[in-house]
Amino acid sequence: MKGIKYQLKNIRRDKLCILTFLLPVLIGFALSLLSDVSFSSISEITFGIVKNDLPADTVDWLKSNGNVTVYQKTADLKEAVNDPSSQMIGVLKNDAGIQTIRSGDELQMMSIIGDTLPLLFAERHTVSQYNISMIPLKHNNDILKPLLIVITLVTAMFMGCTFNAMNMISEKEDGIIFINEVLPMTKTQFLIQKLLLGFTGSILSTAITAAVCIRVSLVQLLPLILLILLSAFIAALAGVFIGHFSSGLMVGIVYIKIVMILFLAPPILFYLLVPSGSILHKVSCILPSSAAFYGLMDLLNGKSQDITIYLVVLTVHSLIWLSLYRRLSLRGQKHA
Repeated sequence: MKGIKYQLKNIRRDKLCILTFLLPVLIGFALSLLSDVSFSSISEITFGIVKNDLPADTVDWLKSNGNVTVYQKTADLKEAVNDPSSQMIGVLKNDAGIQTIRSGDELQMMSIIGDTLPLLFAERHTVSQYNISMIPLKHNNDILKPLLIVITLVTAMFMGCTFNAMNMISEKEDGIIFINEVLPMTKTQFLIQKLLLGFTGSILSTAITAAVCIRVSLVQLLPLILLILLSAFIAALAGVFIGHFSSGLMVGIVYIKIVMILFLAPPILFYLLVPSGSILHKVSCILPSSAAFYGLMDLLNGKSQDITIYLVVLTVHSLIWLSLYRRLSLRGQKHA
């Protein structure tokens, strides 16, 4: 118990650990405040026109297909279109009807719309002969918000890695590691003590973040708890590995950043770029962070019955890495 109290005092002095704990919680609060905002509106089409350049019926047609922003001069319109933060499509009058202006760095969807808009305008009377039904996008089907929530939760799970790694590195630099070697403590007790702080902190950070930004049913509660427990344990164990192999603070920070990138980037890229039913997507589930990421996404999408495989993968990873660390500890004890 005294060892845990000392670790807590040590963590309180570390701004990186405190920031790692609070940041996901703060982002979770921000996402909860945006609960009534549909993120799909971010990709809404915006057309830019020059004042008195287009006929009134053309402007009305553009307004029926998106937002219209009016500029006083063509130069102002081109500047707005070329703004890196803008996805605006410029529309000008020409002899054939209209022409569009693009910056070239738009999303692929905006590029296609900009290229095909003159043709759509020319065929607008033909299109009007058909009945078109618009199916409104439900708020729960918004893609971007669940993605942001899951990224935040996975980041919170990683917090235990930072806690444990920074704690063990601080003990090495302060010379406490030599005291630990002569204490009447078994390797198992030492491992539990080092895992417990990061594991508990990771669970608290993830649970608070989940409580403020998502709502789950009773059926989804148990799978969510299991995902958090297993992912937090793996992250805490990763921190123990980093602390074991790091020779100093700067080396440890580099290791933490590398592991954090490997922990967060692959599941996001696989989720966005790889089709869900493909072989590569199934292979990517081997990564523990991918299994946690896919499991959380399925929970938010109401597919709690599909996450059993992810729980199995996380359990296997926990057993493998725990066994590996115990072997590593025993080998170090023999060499000593």
